[in-house]
Amino acid sequence: MCKIRLLLLAFLILAIPAASFAQFGVSITFAPPALPVYEQPMVPANGYLWTPGYWFYGDEGYFWVPGTWVEPPTVGLLWTPGYWGWGGNAFAWNEGYWGAQVGFYGGVNYGFGYGGVGYGGGYWNNGAFNYNTTVNNVNVTNIHNVYNKTVVNTTAVNYVSYNGGAGGITARPTAAEETAAHEQHTPPTAMQTQHVHAASTNHALLASVNQGRPAIAATAKPGEFSGQGVVAAKQAGAPYKASATEDKAAESKAAESKVAESKATEDKAAESKAAESKATENKAAESKATEDKAAESKATESKATEDKAAESKAAESKATENKAAENKAAESKATEDKAAKPKAASPAAESNKPTTARSQPTPKPAAAAHAQPASKPATVAHAQPAPHPAKEAPKAEEHPPQ
Repeated sequence: MCKIRLLLLAFLILAIPAASFAQFGVSITFAPPALPVYEQPMVPANGYLWTPGYWFYGDEGYFWVPGTWVEPPTVGLLWTPGYWGWGGNAFAWNEGYWGAQVGFYGGVNYGFGYGGVGYGGGYWNNGAFNYNTTVNNVNVTNIHNVYNKTVVNTTAVNYVSYNGGAGGITARPTAAEETAAHEQHTPPTAMQTQHVHAASTNHALLASVNQGRPAIAATAKPGEFSGQGVVAAKQAGAPYKASATEDKAAESKAAESKVAESKATEDKAAESKAAESKATENKAAESKATEDKAAESKATESKATEDKAAESKAAESKATENKAAENKAAESKATEDKAAKPKAASPAAESNKPTTARSQPTPKPAAAAHAQPASKPATVAHAQPAPHPAKEAPKAEEHPPQ
């Protein structure tokens, strides 16, 4: 599409006189819609100049660039609006510009002082712009440099937005406009360029969408498409007729939009499903964690109970064993003591008997002692009268004198 436009542009540059089309932007084979009917918003401050709205062309067809109040690049400059012109086989856009005089703008009646030729909306005087309240919406309480003058339209009052071609305006440049076309020009300001870009990105401003009746027909300042300064179109300038190209583009756009919506719905459903699945997994994980924690807690309590029971049982068993051992030891001790008592009593009874009577098996050798006088002392040794000293009379020292 871009290559086709460039070829058409090159052809138009060669075929059309420079005086008729000073500047080119894009070219197209079907005419733009009629200008919509709308009111002008109030001038926001002293020094702002009106730039009328117009149809421009983009990738999706014609779109409306709202009229707006703009601060000029320097004091003393006036705005010449751009316009569409037929070049024999295509429409070409002639860009607007700032200059000391208002030049040719195709004879298009944009209104608000731009009646097709020149400008009747005001003039500069000693660095101040004077507003014609007949065609401009001015708050005279705040702005005092105003005047009132009727503007006579030099062309038929209609809403045709282009020059030449079938149904187009037949106006040609005047001598004064030819002179103005060759003077020094200043291109649109950065605010004006941003204004056009903002309009190109607003889907509602497409002619195929608003049918020639844009909801944003004019604004108080460039790029401000919402708020009190926005004015909607009252009506379309003429019944809207979409071109075959626009119809095809609209169908293609609708199909793309439908696919995009379907894709968005699927993506949203997938995201929702993924979110639900994730939530379910998280809930299951939390439940599992809770169960695991409860199981661990229960196992810990059970282990503690078992350990406590085992310790208690071990302690009881140990106490029982100790008690049994003590009882056994006590019984053993008692048995030993009991057994030891009779055994110890028998030697004591025997110890009271004379030792010589029982343990003298040796009297027989004593008989032989008569033949061996040397053995007599041995016999005396067996008699040992010493065990009977108790029967002896007490010694003198043991019994004190009477």
